[in-house]
Amino acid sequence: MNEAIPVIRDVDQGTARLLPDVDRERAWLLTVDGAPQSYVDLDDPGHLEFEYARRLGHVVDCAAAPGEPLDAVHLGGGALTLPRYVAALRPGSRQDVVEADLGLLALVSDVLPLPDGSGITVHAMDARAWLDARPGGSADVLIADVFGGSRVPAHLTSVEYARSAARVLRSGGVYAANLADGAPFAFLRTQLAAFSQVFADVALIAEPAVLRGRRFGNAVLVASHTELDTAALSRRTASDAFPARVEHGASLARLTGGARPVTDAEAVASPEPPDGAFSIG
Repeated sequence: MNEAIPVIRDVDQGTARLLPDVDRERAWLLTVDGAPQSYVDLDDPGHLEFEYARRLGHVVDCAAAPGEPLDAVHLGGGALTLPRYVAALRPGSRQDVVEADLGLLALVSDVLPLPDGSGITVHAMDARAWLDARPGGSADVLIADVFGGSRVPAHLTSVEYARSAARVLRSGGVYAANLADGAPFAFLRTQLAAFSQVFADVALIAEPAVLRGRRFGNAVLVASHTELDTAALSRRTASDAFPARVEHGASLARLTGGARPVTDAEAVASPEPPDGAFSIG
């Protein structure tokens, strides 16, 4: 067996590295400018390594009965970790992935190609532009994991963006976004305000240390036109190898406080993480 070696390539957003995992034969870590972006095990696409990816996986798991196919939209591609997860656990799903970094798409296609018949279609374009043109009521799940460098782009943080996401989802559909912030959560609170204005029900999944303001970290925002099964989400996240808490109802309202949604005209990118917050090595 030939030992896998790292692959390094310049992409649109910086320098991408695909690093083989010494413990899992066909598993790879993708970094861009030193920041971890994705982890994929080609032999076991149901394995989710990163904490935030596991939490997004829990949202997908609760979106429909086990094994039931979904029409899923993924804004942000990376190494296509979540699309591969859905394809493996929910055969027959139809999935669209939108990724603006053409160089990254080429790297992933070359080194980590999708299997034939995956049901995954990749679109090389801006996530907001693609979403705004998408037919209404066409998706069961919409997952947003878009970062320009280490920041969520401004045009994916506004209330107009939230309305576009809401329009694309079916009546029982679920939205989930990977976000990042730290105390006093000025950015995260505007996101909660925007999605609470547009969707009937909103929840937040995060590690207690992040919610207590002890460190900068990821948080997964979840929203739906109908009531979320927060009890099922709480069970899954609490029993995970990386336990997290689900904020909902009164506790989420306290976290949101008096924050108001931002519009396209005033939106800014999410805050720059502190040095070392997400880097490796």
